[in-house]
Amino acid sequence: MNTTRTQIPAEVNNFYDRTMLMRAVPLLLHTKFAQVRDIPNKSGTDTIKFRRYTNLSAATTALSEGITPAGSSLSITDITATVLQYGDFITLTDVVTFETPDPILTETSQLLGDQAGDTLDQLCRNIVVAGTNVMFATGTERNDITAAAKLTSTLVRKAVRTLKRAKAKRITRMINASTGISTEPVAASYIGIVHPNTTYDLKTDSLFVPIEKYSSNTTAMEGEIGKIDEVRFIESTNAVVFTGEGDGNVDVYGTIIFGQEAYGISRISGQAMQNIVKPLGSGGSSDPLDQRQTSGWKATFVAKILNNDFIIRIEHGVTA
Repeated sequence: MNTTRTQIPAEVNNFYDRTMLMRAVPLLLHTKFAQVRDIPNKSGTDTIKFRRYTNLSAATTALSEGITPAGSSLSITDITATVLQYGDFITLTDVVTFETPDPILTETSQLLGDQAGDTLDQLCRNIVVAGTNVMFATGTERNDITAAAKLTSTLVRKAVRTLKRAKAKRITRMINASTGISTEPVAASYIGIVHPNTTYDLKTDSLFVPIEKYSSNTTAMEGEIGKIDEVRFIESTNAVVFTGEGDGNVDVYGTIIFGQEAYGISRISGQAMQNIVKPLGSGGSSDPLDQRQTSGWKATFVAKILNNDFIIRIEHGVTA
């Protein structure tokens, strides 16, 4: 689909400020706490295998003199995931390029960058929220949830108890957003991702500690709103909402709380994210009059839950 002067009308009819208005984009969080295991380029496969060795049982039986015990054997769990490609592009006509005074290619690149980040964040979220470890604020299934069944500190503490029983370790590092690869330390905690509508209710809980009351040596993460017990909460409009799936068709919110190595992501090395620009004149015989140019992005990506016991989803309502 071409972007023409129909989509971008002439600017001379009215005065307008050339500084573009800030776009509303969600805070991209879900990939920041994943285990990253990329597939080498030209490795002959698009499938990653995550491997986990099963813990050995405690050897509590005393040895008998001169008798060799039976010993133990290793046991492994393999989890595979296949990387797929995602992408999109915008086509600009030559008329748009030479008529509009806007920095159209710069704006287009920023729009596509926002779209790419949002896409990968939602892809990761959709995998993470599909885990089987779930708590309901009321009842035993999603359609039991009412608007009054809000997220509370009691539910959060029960979630922490469940994670601890599963031996889930607290998060101590996250992906550095400036590189997407390297990590940066965070204070040890479980991480909860909440929707702004959930934040509204959390702030009324007596055990909720807002970030402004953290000790001076605690660095807040981007989007962090506060904590309850051992869970630090980060807010995003990309937090999952099961629209109309509760009692009386109310929206059900899925707050996820997780520890280390709960889920992972993989890309093809060197193909994780590409910005692809085809200028005017690059289309050959398919564009004989040099009328079109494109700007786009392409990425390889897959997300996978690595341990269901290390992530829990609390389904609840929110105050209308």
